[in-house]
Parts: sequence; C-alpha cells; structure tokens
Amino acid sequence: MQIKKAFVIGMFVGMVIMFGVYLGLSPIRARMLWGGNLPPEAKILEIYSILTNHSIVPFDRDSLLNGMYRGLLEGVGDPYTYYFNREALAVFMERTDGTYTGIGLGVTVDPEDNLITAVNVFAGSPAEEAGLLPGDKILEVDGVNVTDKRTEEVTALIKGPPDTQVRLRMLRGNDPFNIIITRRQINVPTVAHRMLDNNIGYLHISSFDRITYQQFVEAYLELRNQGMQGMIIDLRNNPGGLLDTVVDIGNLMLPEGPILHVENSQGERTSHMSEDNRRIDMPLVVLVNNNSASASEVLTGAVRDYGVGTIVGQQTFGKGVVQTLYLLSDGSAVKLTIARYYSPKGISIHGEGITPDYVVEVDRETAIMSIRLPLEEDVQLQKAIEIMLGKI
Repeated sequence: MQIKKAFVIGMFVGMVIMFGVYLGLSPIRARMLWGGNLPPEAKILEIYSILTNHSIVPFDRDSLLNGMYRGLLEGVGDPYTYYFNREALAVFMERTDGTYTGIGLGVTVDPEDNLITAVNVFAGSPAEEAGLLPGDKILEVDGVNVTDKRTEEVTALIKGPPDTQVRLRMLRGNDPFNIIITRRQINVPTVAHRMLDNNIGYLHISSFDRITYQQFVEAYLELRNQGMQGMIIDLRNNPGGLLDTVVDIGNLMLPEGPILHVENSQGERTSHMSEDNRRIDMPLVVLVNNNSASASEVLTGAVRDYGVGTIVGQQTFGKGVVQTLYLLSDGSAVKLTIARYYSPKGISIHGEGITPDYVVEVDRETAIMSIRLPLEEDVQLQKAIEIMLGKI
C-alpha cells in the first residue's frame, strides 16, 4: 500500500515537472493554453528561463530577484512604498534606534535633481572631521553609482563594520570630489540645544527617533534650570521619524485632546491623545521649512491647531501619510502606506504642507545650511527671536 502511494505521488510530481518543462520550452503552447494571459508566476518563470538560457550578460540571481521585488512595489506609484532586503532593513532599524556604525551623515532626496543630499552632518562625526557639509550630494559609494538609488540603499552601502573605510564621490555645487572616510560607532544627536540672549531656549530636533524623546526632555530640563523664559523648537530639515516619539513629545506641551487622527484604508479613524498633564507651558515658536516633513508636520499642525505657539519659516513638505513595516518570512520587509493623518482639527496636509504664521523665505542652499548658519545670517531664527521677545 505504501509502495503504491509513493508511486502515485512520484508520478504526479513527475507530471508537474514535465508540464513545467513543456511550457518553458514552448511559449507558444503556453500562450495557447492560457489564452494569451499568463499567470504572473508562470510569466516570471518563462522570463527567467529565457534569461538564463540566452542572455550573454552575466547577472546575479539575488540582485535580479531584489530588483523584481522593488519593481513590484514601485508599480504602486507611491514614493513611500518599497521593499527592504535584509541588509537594507537592518540599516533602517539601526537608523531609527539612533545608534549605528557609519560616518554620521543625515541625508534626504533633493526633489530638484533626485540626488541623495546631506542635510545633517553630526557634530564630532567622521563626516564632519572629513569636511563634508550640508548640501553635499552623493554620486558614488565604493565605486557604485547611487544616483538612481533610494535613500535606504545608499545608507546601507555607506554603513559597515567599525574601523573600515568607505570611498565616496561627492558633488558640492558643480564640483565633484572624492573622499575616503573611516567608519565608527555613531550615537545620533537628534536634539541640539543652547540658551540664546534674553533667556530664550533653542532646541533643534533633527529627526524623531527612539532616543529623541529622552534627549528632548534632558535638553528642556537643562535649559529650564538655566532660567529659560520662552522656547524655540527648530524643525527645519527634519524629515520625520517615529509617530510614537512625536506623540510623546507633543504630550508634553499640548492641552488634553487629540494630537492627530489616523484614518486607514477602510475609512476607520483612531486618535492619538494628549493627556491632561502638560509639563511645558511657556511661550513657544516653531521653526519649519520645505524639508520639514511627516512627524515634524504632526507636531507643527497640533501646535497651530491648539494655538499654543507661533509657526515661522517656509511652507512645510506636505507628507500626511503613515507607513508601517511588514516583515516577511525570510527576514526582508515591505514598507507600505497604510493611512492618512489629520491634525487635531481634522485638517489633511498631504500634498499641501503647513503655511507658517510668519513666512520668511530663503533659497534652498541657505535652507539646507540653516543649522550651521551664524545668528546674524539666519533670518528665520532672527524672526523667531523677534516674535519670542514680544511674548516673554
């Protein structure tokens, strides 16, 4: 009985294999069988068979498959939906943790030329020591052209084991240059702070990572102990980050009520709430620009809706959608846009951004360099101070 069962199973498997070979050897027969509309799985196998048997161009199977997965998600037409292989996923998770091995460069995509562009060069980092500046653009990493790659792919190439070197080809203005930088452990300083004249506290938040809330609280307490009478929060060039982190920070300065509303694909809404334990209650100004996006706009929109602060700078980026990671069984992941978010008053900023109460325009180069500008050249910060002096 067991022998007969094994024979039947073997015969069935053999028929399936022969059927696959039959289709692979005869695309015409396959088209006849499926009426000219191949199932996606069969079409992929057919293409792979042709490529394997006839292409004179050598290719790497893993690279081919990764490209296919990326292409599948690019077909959605959403710039925030994409595929992470295992390496890129590890880099992404490290970046949100706030600690990684690399060179200390915060980057984003310049919408004018689609090049990966430095927006933050962390103090004391290998990137700063090597002389890199905000606005520098990355052309190659270790000889690999990255002008058509996503941010996560480029940062994955730059990061690596400590005490190893990475070769970069950069573009500053119209001048390309090459540089070699040695990687080391980076603890991302997502919050920088200092006391300005007239007891005005200044806090710059570069991104909303897991470590940002604690860094923000420590910076606030230090400034408060120094006699801070008013607070300027600088969100310029902050591309966003973790929703939970910005909600926690918002909970410190917003009255009881919603910080934002999130609406999923079924139209169901949930609200992230601020509790009635407001710990920061002082005059507030928020600085933003065209690179302030996502979580930055969550905080800015809530401050605007509740009227607890004044917004200064330029129109924000306009990213009002929420992404989440779905882990796949092989250790890779897909990142999907799953919801829209709305401000406490129910306003969507997606594709629109937030218009400041006081608009202070600067050119793009000045905007990218804002964190490094001396006060006498930073007209947006000067305006924030002027407004603050009228509040305290």
